[in-house]
Amino acid sequence: MSPTVLPRTGPAPAPRGRIGAGFSPVPHRYHLYLYAGCPRSARLAEALARLGLADSVAATVLGTDPDGPGHAALRLAYAAAGHHHDGTPAVAALCDTWSGRVVSDHAPDILDDLRFLAAHPAFRTAR
Repeated sequence: MSPTVLPRTGPAPAPRGRIGAGFSPVPHRYHLYLYAGCPRSARLAEALARLGLADSVAATVLGTDPDGPGHAALRLAYAAAGHHHDGTPAVAALCDTWSGRVVSDHAPDILDDLRFLAAHPAFRTAR
């Protein structure tokens, strides 16, 4: 007898992966999506520059046009991250370019991941 698959009754869980725990710290693997005018995004952009990761972690600042190319790429990453993700894509979001999915959209975790990357030997030699 095959198992019965029940439909999801609640919202899809937010992506809360971490680099170093399921995602390898590899230069040029990650892409950070930020939103213009968002204080959390501004802090992450500042940290990216201050930690010297601007050449190793790509970043896109999204504008207000929801049909812009950055928004489309972010929607695809959310679709790849969570089967049945039907919520609005959150920004800031850290995406894995290898799998094409969102690693995390929780700004404090993303900041910790950026600090982890900056301290990792692979990123120190990539600068």
